[in-house]
Amino acid sequence: MTQISTNPDWWKEAIIYQVYPRSYLDTDGDGVGDLAGITEKLDYIASLGVDIVWLSPFFKSPMKDFGYDIADYCDVDPLFGTLADFDALIAKAHGLGLKIMIDQVMSHTADTHPWFVESRKNRDNAKSDWYVWADPLPDGCPPNNWLSVFGGSAWQWDTRRKQYYMHNFLTSQPQLNFHNPDVQQAHLDAQRFWLARGVDGVRMDACVFHFHDRQLRSNPPALVRDTSTVTDVNPYGMQAHIHDKTQPENIEFLRRVRAQLDEFGAVSIGEVSSDDALAQMAEYTEGGDKLHMAYSFNLLTPEFSAAHVRKQVEDFKERVKDGWGSWSVGNHDAIRVMTRWGGENPSPNLGKLVLAMQLSLKGTPCLYQGDELALTEADVPFELLQDPYGITFWPEFKGRDGCRTPMPWTSEAPNAGFTTGTPWLPVAAPHLAANVEAQDKDPDSMLNFQRRFIAWRKTMPQLTRGEIAFFDAPEPALALRRDVEGMDSVLAAFNLSAEPVSFDWPLTAQASSLTVQGLPGEASAGRVTLPPYGAWFGSVAADAR
Repeated sequence: MTQISTNPDWWKEAIIYQVYPRSYLDTDGDGVGDLAGITEKLDYIASLGVDIVWLSPFFKSPMKDFGYDIADYCDVDPLFGTLADFDALIAKAHGLGLKIMIDQVMSHTADTHPWFVESRKNRDNAKSDWYVWADPLPDGCPPNNWLSVFGGSAWQWDTRRKQYYMHNFLTSQPQLNFHNPDVQQAHLDAQRFWLARGVDGVRMDACVFHFHDRQLRSNPPALVRDTSTVTDVNPYGMQAHIHDKTQPENIEFLRRVRAQLDEFGAVSIGEVSSDDALAQMAEYTEGGDKLHMAYSFNLLTPEFSAAHVRKQVEDFKERVKDGWGSWSVGNHDAIRVMTRWGGENPSPNLGKLVLAMQLSLKGTPCLYQGDELALTEADVPFELLQDPYGITFWPEFKGRDGCRTPMPWTSEAPNAGFTTGTPWLPVAAPHLAANVEAQDKDPDSMLNFQRRFIAWRKTMPQLTRGEIAFFDAPEPALALRRDVEGMDSVLAAFNLSAEPVSFDWPLTAQASSLTVQGLPGEASAGRVTLPPYGAWFGSVAADAR
């Protein structure tokens, strides 16, 4: 059973595991994963040693953006099951010592949500001001130059009101007007509904998008094109998004969210995607009265170098003084890390190296389903694509389906044991051999390495809550130290390349090596030697540093 510290800041020591429900396990043969499937696999999740299970949306939805377009915030979509299924999931998770975190998609709804159905009827109904509406310019154009992340203008014409409504994503995802206090309260009420059912935490989707500039001022051009959250084929990155998101009014709303979470002892993590993500992460986590932690897309990019990783961590430490971060290298919106950082034929050791590095950084790690199997990005042909984002920007950007394909559980059943029906996305052929059943039997597999490393990390307070400092090692080596007052320091060195590397690190001459099975590397006489994607851990007395 997973054990969590009684420390009130236990979430700083925790590990989050993201489940994408559509692709975890299908128990009713319709080709789509469901809540009952997740419940069935909670023993497996607990075996990983993680503490928090983040569930991507399972709420009632037309599924145009696969659950991130919500039509009812307080009900389960029949595709995934029922409220009773959710209650059963909560009960079993808590029995295993796991905490459940749900996705809160507050900035927008589905266009089928009753709120929007009423809002678009006319300009004077009770919910007429619940969404962002604007008159056209004299020439009929939208009120400003704001763009949608998913392509095209952020404004869609509505013939009923003869106005434009705003959407930051699909045209079927209208933007809520958070300047209206009734909208804020409606979300707090919906959140309370789930907290009362036993939910332990919330992941705040697109939390920088809640508020917009009341004056609807156009965004200026970006001084440097943003490619951290969108690819270079998307014009969204050509604007400095200073008016369509990251508005100061969001701070007070997040305080209201935190006050309610504190009532239930629940935690929060915010998804921050902005031109200056660190600025928002600092604003949203400092002071202990807003989000508990936040993550950006800074380690979800193609760049994989020691300098890049070090810069993200050091910049966070410098700019987010008393806030707390979460480091993610994979999720449902990013190319799988094995392919993104390892190319078409990644080394089997890359997954182990990346996990060890991620779990050695200061912050709460967030892991993505399938990365414990070292799954690569699936190649989904255009005719089978489901993601509207990918369909719009094909072929230079293939969307997010490649990281969302079904989990492979066994080689002994059709569709790798995911479903008895036709899966909503194909099971990737390269994933079949990487199935859970096969890796479970192999002591040297990525799956068993992850279990061992997480278990070992839990015995090392330096890695869960220590301060972090880096040593100037030559690229591609990343060298760091984790310190807890009154304890020996933990040293760690990682080779982020497919070539062997060695370098001088004088402090290691006084260190004792820590054995981590599955991570080859050594230090002797002040010199660290690492094979391809190797790593070394050591312990040194506090007075030696």
